[in-house]
Amino acid sequence: MVSVNCDNIHDWPSLHEVFAHVFGFPDFYGRIMDAWIDCMESLDKPEDGMSRIHCNLGTVLTLVKDVRRIRERCREQYDAIIECSAFVNWSRIEVGEATVLALSFYS
Repeated sequence: MVSVNCDNIHDWPSLHEVFAHVFGFPDFYGRIMDAWIDCMESLDKPEDGMSRIHCNLGTVLTLVKDVRRIRERCREQYDAIIECSAFVNWSRIEVGEATVLALSFYS
């Protein structure tokens, strides 16, 4: 499990800064959601060099944090995290790989 402090997300730049810091995305991380997806798709592939956090092949990494405040404050970013997380898993399924990402919502 990885805890992402959503209190530090206020807009697009802060969303990318928080995730880049927590996951250790590479210096060339493009700070757009397509780049976020690229990094998250490689969570079980440390050899890709897309993050410092990894999970074992065939396991799911869960993002955990109270997201209620980001939903109220930054609905567009909140929706993007959900949509892009789903896309990460869908794109992996499409090529015969296991899902790799889950979101935990609690308040």
